[in-house]
Amino acid sequence: MKYNEVKKQHLLKDHKKRIGKSLDFQYITVHNTANPDSSAEDERAWLDNKNNTSTTGWHIVVDEFEAIEAIPLSEVAHHAGDGKSGPGNNKSIGIEICEFGNYAKSEQNAIELIASILIEKNWGTDRVKPHKHWSGKQCPRLILPYWDDFIKRIGEEIKKQKNNEVSSWAKEAHEWVIKNNISDGTRPKAPVTREEVWTMLYRFKAGE
Repeated sequence: MKYNEVKKQHLLKDHKKRIGKSLDFQYITVHNTANPDSSAEDERAWLDNKNNTSTTGWHIVVDEFEAIEAIPLSEVAHHAGDGKSGPGNNKSIGIEICEFGNYAKSEQNAIELIASILIEKNWGTDRVKPHKHWSGKQCPRLILPYWDDFIKRIGEEIKKQKNNEVSSWAKEAHEWVIKNNISDGTRPKAPVTREEVWTMLYRFKAGE
């Protein structure tokens, strides 16, 4: 799941959880929702619930099926628990990972999402912080015991996504080989075996 697949369901501009302060984020803060009964849709609905009176919010929530953005990444959200002027709130975006349903899949979706944002920003995994880093809160509570492994998996996902990314100079050719059934277009940066070369030449010749 990459950032371009995130559903935009932004809170209204005058919503109390939209602080109205611009954000040029430098970090990504990871949270667990701490609610095993709540999906991404449930978390989004809770932001608008009349009983939810705090200004605490988040930017993106992820579950096993989808990711939803409630506050634009260009705006501050109070998610880090370090105060109105704290660096967590004012220099990072908050990504909530749902504990509902297939948690392993939710976590993997979040890893893919975070990796895609890091690639877009040309950043390394040092830009990813746990909620605990800013405020001391034991969050993300499920990930903290294996935080180093979580970061390692993000790094591996970055490599995977970069290997599957077609360079700008090759995009036209990439579309052409798929359209003409010469290649399926996968593994654009992987080495090519002789068998694959033979097959591509055969398909090209047969299509003439």
